[in-house]
Amino acid sequence: MDQPVVSSDIKSVSRFIDAIRERVGRVVVGQDIVVERTLIALFTGGHLLLQGVPGLAKTLLVSVLSKSIDLHFSRIQFTIDLLPSDILGSEILDQRTSEFRTKKGPIFTNLLLADEINRAAPKVQGALLEAMQERRVTIGDTTFNLPAPFLVIATQNPVEQAGTFELPEAQLDRFMLCHRLEYPSVEEEREVLRRNAGLGVQRRDGGAVVQTEFDVLEKEPVGHAEELIAAMEAVHKVHVSDTFLEHVVKLVHETRNHPQLELGCSPRAGISLIKASRARAVIHGRDYCIPEDLFSLAEDVILHRIRLTYEAVADGMTGKKILREILDRDIKSAD
Repeated sequence: MDQPVVSSDIKSVSRFIDAIRERVGRVVVGQDIVVERTLIALFTGGHLLLQGVPGLAKTLLVSVLSKSIDLHFSRIQFTIDLLPSDILGSEILDQRTSEFRTKKGPIFTNLLLADEINRAAPKVQGALLEAMQERRVTIGDTTFNLPAPFLVIATQNPVEQAGTFELPEAQLDRFMLCHRLEYPSVEEEREVLRRNAGLGVQRRDGGAVVQTEFDVLEKEPVGHAEELIAAMEAVHKVHVSDTFLEHVVKLVHETRNHPQLELGCSPRAGISLIKASRARAVIHGRDYCIPEDLFSLAEDVILHRIRLTYEAVADGMTGKKILREILDRDIKSAD
């Protein structure tokens, strides 16, 4: 039985969240929903896929988040010639001792940014599967546990197709959330330009460079491991009613039986909806889930896990339309 979160826990976690939002807001303009989704992934240990055209501050957002919390951060730029050993590590022969030693790769971190993940070959993408699901990797004959917490935030350009590989369903299913970024509003873009114009020039090594947003990131964290652990514990105490649980089960099963869907959601989708809803409740200062959590998160949890039939695509249907139809007919009508 879920134990209710005491108000002092919520207040403490809320201060931690506000501090992170304030730090991110100094560098990234707008993108409040993206920040929320990133915090949800962080508090639940789920992985996050960010889809958006270049220039929407995806990499900048993850960088400032890693510096806001005292976590070890690694970034991998995925390219066509990347090898699995470039991510996981490899065994190297030490010629002095004639013995093999293990050189761990950048995946041994707390927060891994997989930049433009769809540019890597399927063999490299597959190397992430064990790590994302089991939090461990195998190098040679030895299996290593990854640091705790371990979180993958991947970015993907949904428009450019040259030199890219489609992510397999098995890997997509391991991303708890897939959030699609939108262009900033006129007011937000005006603020972006205003801030960029005021960055100035930095003298360095006898020369000078024009500063970017990455140069003004503050290195002193606003939160540490204990605050993060407290937030994770608070999330797992959030109450999930039987009614809310039934809504989630019904939604997932509807995707499997819909005539216009070739592929429905796996049980991992329902688990992700519950976890993400609990985290969103804590972020909004609640110790219980409400339908708004489900409606807000449904697209990010469901859409990358379903596939339309050929006939549905030919008729101009989209996953978003089908999901809205399911929610309107089966979920909202039950309330």
